[in-house]
Amino acid sequence: MAISLTLFPITATPPPSSSLFSLTRLPRSHRLPYLSSSPSDKLRATAWRFPSPTRTKSVATMATNEEFTGNLKRQLAKLFDVSLKLTVPDEPGVNPLVASSDADKFGDYQCNNAMGLWSIIKGKGTQFRGPPAVGQALVKNLPTSEMVESCSVAGPGFINVILSPKWMAKSIENMLIDGIDTWAPTHSVKRAVVDFSSPNIAKEMHVGHLRSTIIGDTLARMLEYSKVEVLRRNHVGDWGTQFGMLIEYLFEKFPDTDSVTETAIGDLQDFYKKSKTKFDEDPDFKEKAQQAVVHLQGGDPIYRKAWAKICEISRTEFAKVYQRLQVELEEKGESFYNPYIAKVIEELNSKGLVEESEGARVIFLDGFDIPLIVVKSDGGFNYASTDLTALWYRLNEEKAEWIIYVTDVGQQQHFNMFFKAARKAGWLPDSDKTYPRVSHVGFGLVLGDDKKRFRTRSTEVVRLVDLLDEAKTRSRTALIERGKDKEWTPEELDQTAEAVGYGAVKYADLKNNRTTNYTFSFDQMLSDKGNTAVYLLYAHARICSIIRKSGKDIDELKKTGKIALDHADERALGLHLLRFAETVEEACSNLLPSVLCEYLYSLSEHYTRFYSNCQVNGSPEETSRLLLCEATATVMRKCFHLLGITPVYKI
Repeated sequence: MAISLTLFPITATPPPSSSLFSLTRLPRSHRLPYLSSSPSDKLRATAWRFPSPTRTKSVATMATNEEFTGNLKRQLAKLFDVSLKLTVPDEPGVNPLVASSDADKFGDYQCNNAMGLWSIIKGKGTQFRGPPAVGQALVKNLPTSEMVESCSVAGPGFINVILSPKWMAKSIENMLIDGIDTWAPTHSVKRAVVDFSSPNIAKEMHVGHLRSTIIGDTLARMLEYSKVEVLRRNHVGDWGTQFGMLIEYLFEKFPDTDSVTETAIGDLQDFYKKSKTKFDEDPDFKEKAQQAVVHLQGGDPIYRKAWAKICEISRTEFAKVYQRLQVELEEKGESFYNPYIAKVIEELNSKGLVEESEGARVIFLDGFDIPLIVVKSDGGFNYASTDLTALWYRLNEEKAEWIIYVTDVGQQQHFNMFFKAARKAGWLPDSDKTYPRVSHVGFGLVLGDDKKRFRTRSTEVVRLVDLLDEAKTRSRTALIERGKDKEWTPEELDQTAEAVGYGAVKYADLKNNRTTNYTFSFDQMLSDKGNTAVYLLYAHARICSIIRKSGKDIDELKKTGKIALDHADERALGLHLLRFAETVEEACSNLLPSVLCEYLYSLSEHYTRFYSNCQVNGSPEETSRLLLCEATATVMRKCFHLLGITPVYKI
């Protein structure tokens, strides 16, 4: 089920129909895997901080007009790849090791090949006399390029690269004219499945579904921006023995199932609990429920109709959450794969993988104490049989190259086992880095102030709709306290409260390393200080205000104005802007949205330093600095979009 939304293009100022914010949905896009690396690639720049360079080569006079293709690290790697082939032609398997520098005084980027290369060639009669000589040769053989201002060799062969500020400025100017999508990374994968959210039918979506939904949506957005076709799959729990008791309870309460509505059933969670209580306490009801499962799985139209009614009511509830979160999903639940299960089990059996064990049919796997049960002792199917079938379908029918599952870390063993079974069946390559590949994106728990699983005071799990509405209400209250109800229309107040409230919930989750637990706190996430969505949204709004107050037509300035990165803070901001694409690529490759959040917050800090030390409006450099403001706002908006957050334009 996909949710349709009204979409607006991103602009420097909001479209006329929405003076405060604009929900943006840009073209779906694609990205490249990282260059292969050695253990030495893991070294951080801090390990390369040597007191003085031993040799400097100026390449300020450029021979080529090299356009920025979006990824600085990759672009520099291409130059060093040429140098490596010239320097050590007999070692074709060496890949360039390029990393960004953490310390400005050592350059913008480093190439870290010399030491590793020396260990390979030193016993082969080489002309070089140590890593520094290898580093110097790599610099000498580096092709001239207008993107590089100078290179220096420090210590045992570490090559520090300083980028040309003129080239940097021109690259930012081009982005402002051609659009931020020109900076999108490109992935080798053409089609991916992201399996996320996945609530159970007849149960309310609660805070436990929050992380899967938010993280999965951001991963999908980053892949789409990287030019990957993403199949957003909602693998809902819409099949199984629990539907017998739900259907029988529905028949008892509403003999005329055609007239059943969401209002008539009321609280779906309460309906589920009452049916479960009766199932546990009433033997006659339990027997009827078990027979109902047989009728349902046998295709009885009356039971199928009742099942469809329960699913329909659940989907209506799910849609309320997805609409608030601006999340798009296509439902392919457990029932969708049910007709394929027998065929898939038979294929596994024909390959000699399935064995009998204590009445069940299982797959024994090396490294695990327990087998993977694919058919239960009563002949029924389970999660493993459904998940294996879904994987088979995604590989063979949907032709996906990368299948990503977003669930809590508690399911790690299940995924490890069924991934291994798929490799044993020959569906996947032995290496988990080779495509087609599968990845389990595990995440920790959402905790309350007591550091226990987040629940209401009555020990119930928190309904997701209620949690999101509370965030919006608190956001609205904060805006009213600032007098915005006197300045804005009710619609503007509502839209901004929603954008800030929902954005705060998302960002508070995404900024954390997903594998860890995090404490849910409205006070912290709705603070306008520190690393919060509120602070970042306000920072964006302030940039837009500075541009508006200049009175200049920013679109005209993009066509005629030039950027100069003469001040140290201008250059630092420009460099951080140019690192956007490689950051998205890193976040995408490692399936870590927190990497993008860290970049976004750091961008706001770079901008603050720039604005504090470089007057914008009314200065001789006004045009250049307004364009830097616009570039910063453009990159911030794209970050917001990838995180599923709606930007605000005034506050």
